[in-house]
Amino acid sequence: MTHKLNDKIALITGGNSGIGRATALLFAQEGAKVVIAARNREKADATLAQIQQLGGTAVFVACDVRQPEDCLHAAEFAVQKFGRIDVLFNNAGIVPSGTILETSLETWADTWQTNVSGTFFVTRSVLPFMIQQGSGVIVNNASDWAMVGGQNAAAYCASKGAIVSLTKSLALDHARQGIRVNAVCPGDTYVERWDSRLNPGQDRENWLLEVGQNFPLGRVGMAEEIARAVLFLTSDDSSYMTGQTLVIDGGNTAGGTSAKY
Repeated sequence: MTHKLNDKIALITGGNSGIGRATALLFAQEGAKVVIAARNREKADATLAQIQQLGGTAVFVACDVRQPEDCLHAAEFAVQKFGRIDVLFNNAGIVPSGTILETSLETWADTWQTNVSGTFFVTRSVLPFMIQQGSGVIVNNASDWAMVGGQNAAAYCASKGAIVSLTKSLALDHARQGIRVNAVCPGDTYVERWDSRLNPGQDRENWLLEVGQNFPLGRVGMAEEIARAVLFLTSDDSSYMTGQTLVIDGGNTAGGTSAKY
């Protein structure tokens, strides 16, 4: 059976939870060998075990994307383990809330260091290997709010907007070296950290249905749906795409705003 990522080597930051975890599982099912670069080893072990149960191959490397030396180590580890890096999914990130006046200098700095500098550090570490082999695909995780902005999320929106612009620059700089660079822009997507918003005894499914009424499709997204978009951008199905942003948001930004539906 032919898979979309047969024998490809994929490095995924933040691949131990949420969209990163869903993407790691899907990549493994599609034939890739997966390197999960993340801070939390315990969460990663659960993902690795599930991939192995599916008959896939995956390994873990400790990596805090805020630290350039960690990012370089992760890239070198992947190459030492598997000989190359074909796919990079820059997924690790944080989602702080607050207006500018409510955002502390520490939160601003950490958001930028994690979301923007982290993407920069990992990409900078991986690119030399991709350039040497003459091929590679990079997908950056941005946000639908990178396209239109959103309320009560000043630092987050700024960081994700920067990722969209960085994606375009990377695509132009490295297209002739056989490297494609695109971004996914997820809308409201259920991931594990959402459970912290639940009140004691509140039913998750009913709550998700209620939240979903804010969007044209009437529901929130699921991590697996974003993973399928990442797979599309990393496979040959998107072979003539680079420098693009793929928005998966249930129609949230179709009218040019992120207002409540």
